Order: sequence, then C-alpha cells, then structure tokens
Amino acid sequence: MLKQISLNENKIPEGVRISEIDFDNPFYDGLHYNPPARGVWNIVHTGMLIPEAHQIYVCAQGCLRGVILTAAEMNRMENMSWVALREKDMWNGEMESRVIEGCSHIVDEMEKHPKCILVYLSCMHLFEGCDFKVIAAELEERYPDIDWVDCYMTPTMRKTFEPDVMMKKSLYSPIKKLDCDEKYIGLIGCDRATDKTSEIYSLLKEAGCKMWEITECKTYEDYLSLGKASLLISYLPVVGYASSDLTKRLGIAHLPMDLSYDKDEITANLNAFASSLGLDEKTVEKITDITKKEADDSMKRALETIGSSPIAIDASATPRPIGLALLLTEYGFNVKRVYTDAFNKKERNAFEKLCKLNPDIEIYPSMDPLMLNADLETKIGESEYLCIGQKSAYFCQTGKFVNIIEGGGMYGFDGIRHLGEMMTDAFLNEKDLKLTISYKGLECESCL
Repeated sequence: MLKQISLNENKIPEGVRISEIDFDNPFYDGLHYNPPARGVWNIVHTGMLIPEAHQIYVCAQGCLRGVILTAAEMNRMENMSWVALREKDMWNGEMESRVIEGCSHIVDEMEKHPKCILVYLSCMHLFEGCDFKVIAAELEERYPDIDWVDCYMTPTMRKTFEPDVMMKKSLYSPIKKLDCDEKYIGLIGCDRATDKTSEIYSLLKEAGCKMWEITECKTYEDYLSLGKASLLISYLPVVGYASSDLTKRLGIAHLPMDLSYDKDEITANLNAFASSLGLDEKTVEKITDITKKEADDSMKRALETIGSSPIAIDASATPRPIGLALLLTEYGFNVKRVYTDAFNKKERNAFEKLCKLNPDIEIYPSMDPLMLNADLETKIGESEYLCIGQKSAYFCQTGKFVNIIEGGGMYGFDGIRHLGEMMTDAFLNEKDLKLTISYKGLECESCL
C-alpha cells in the first residue's frame, strides 16, 4: 500500500520506517522537485563523451537555456548548436523541414564537418507527431560523411523511457560491427571511468585482454573500435535498453555484472566474467582473497573513525542504496536514512534483510515537492550526519559527505575498500557543501 509522507508543524518532511513502507510503491509519483545538488549528469554531459562529435538541440527556447548553459559550464560550446522552435511550428506543417533546414544551415556554416552529429528532438516533436525517419534520411543524403544520431530531450515521457536510458542507447548508435578481436572487451553504460584497481581489470590482465571504455576514447576511431569487441559487459542498470540494441545490431554477447555490495553476488559476477575470459574460479579466489581482506580492513578502519555518527545514503550516489545500507549496518555503522523515490527490483532481498536488522531506518523521497523544506531542519555545519551522495548531503545540510554519483566508478570488493577510504576522508575533512554541489556534472570540466 502507499504511504503518504507527512509534515510536522514546521512543514519538515518526515521519513517512513523501512519496515512500514511498500517496496513496490513506496511513494506517489507526481509532480517532481529537483534538489539543488547538480553533480548528476544529464544528456548533454553524456553526449559529450563521443569524441569529435557535435550536438544540435531542436527545441523551445525555455528548454534550450538549460542545455546551452550546461555546455557553457563544461567549456564545450564549440560542440553545441541549436535550432529554436516557434509556436507556429506546431501547426504550420513545417516541423520536419524546420529541423532539416536548421541542421543543414549549421553544418554549412562549419569550416570542417564533424564526424558525428547528435540531433536532439524535444517533447514538442512527439506531441506534434514529427517523423524523425524522414529527417534522418534527408540529412544522411545531404551529408553522407557525417554519422547522424537521433537523440531525445523528452522529460515528459518518463513513464516510458527515462531520458538517461534513451541517451545511453543513442550514445552507442553509430557503433558498427567490425572484425572481432577475442582479446577486446567492451565496458558499456558508464559515464565515468571504472577504477583500474577493481577486480574487473585484474581479471582482464590475467586473461591478457584489453578493455574498451568510452572515457578512454580520444578519437572517433577509438570510439568506433567498440565494434570489434568479443564481449560487452556492464554494471549499471541504466544500460539495459542500450545493451539490448547493441547485442541485436552487432551480434556481440552481453554479460551484466550488476554493481552490488553483497559478497556472494560480487563473487558470482566475477566468476561469470572470469569464465567468459577463459579463466577458472581459482583465479578469482586468488584475486578476491586479497581484495576481500582489504575491503574488510577499510570498513573496520572507517567504523573506528566514524563511530556512531548517523549516516544517510541517497540513490544518486549508487543504484543500490539499500544494499549499501545493509552492508554498512552489518559492519556496525549507524545508518539512519536512505533517500530514494523507488527501489531497484534486485534489492528486494537486501530490503527484507534490512527490515529485520534495522527496521527503524527512515526512507525519504528526493523528488517529492515537500522535500523543498527538508533543509530547514538543520543549519550547515550543525549536522551530525555523514552522507553518501550529494542529495542526502543537501537534505541533511552537512559538509561531511562522500561526493560520488552512480557508484563513483567503484566495483566489487575493491570498490568497498575504496568507499571505506572515502567515508573516512569525508568524515575527517568537511567540504564546502554549497560550493561543491553547485558544480554541474561531477568530474566534468567546469568554468565556474
């Protein structure tokens, strides 16, 4: 059943005990609030990962403001162009030609054609029934030297596909099948680089294989080389739609290795990866015997430093906030809050264990409009909380926080080790909360 989040007399949102919340429908999904924690990536940041590519946004001026400012803050305006839509474009029958001619004008003005152009259509095009196939066919005929990619800036369509899910599919659309290299593995779905100390890279080294990561690509040819991979792997759930498209188009197998904080699941994922590389479980044991101990030592050291200080976690930091809360609780940390609007279906077991182990953990939404008042509870500098993620840090008003998004590139037991170190550092060295979370696109260059 649904649990209505309540307000006290000061209009400060109250959490719902995890033991009393509905796993499948924790909160009502209506009007959304976006807390001013700007480290999460949007479609502009993701599209910029393709080297030597250019982005063209075709949308209303109000929407253009946001994407243009994102490119400006990244110091990447040379990779950004736009076509502003007008109200009359909705009824004059010229929507397709407006896109075609606008993009053509931009390309004709360039000194050198980019190797790839990402064209972003908006909600207006979907409402009007715009035919993107007609647009793509015409642009490809006019400029055959350019790879044209259809992208979508359609936040109103969240009930079907989230914008970041659609963007991940578009991110790999230009990839074409190449001669297979059995020693070439493609890691897809990550915007940020994966730690080179992770067991994934250790197993690759044992097998004599090389990894493709988009963050390592310097040229468009580097990017296209994903087409020669013998296997695709991923560990973030947002890549599901993209991986299905890639495997269908390229005929390359995909191995999901979901980011997890459960020791058995981590081991199972690494064993499956090792098997795909022609390695046995003894190789995994040799590697993880070391990383398990390092992870255990790191968490115990963190507990000695942090002690009983309350901890909050949010879903922008990791796709498995409940699993992380369970891990920390099992180590003896005082986990008090989790900020998430929905639960990952693969976290049901962790959820049920946490309900028994720590039934009083409070679950808060992050997008409910009532959360606008959440920061009234504490003034910056007075909070006792150590937070994992920018949003929980904002809601708790603390400078003690681990500044990561989407797992932070950490994976496996090595990832747990790294996280323990970051928690210790966050507790001992407070950040300037307001300044830190004002930077848009964590780990991207910023002009601020």
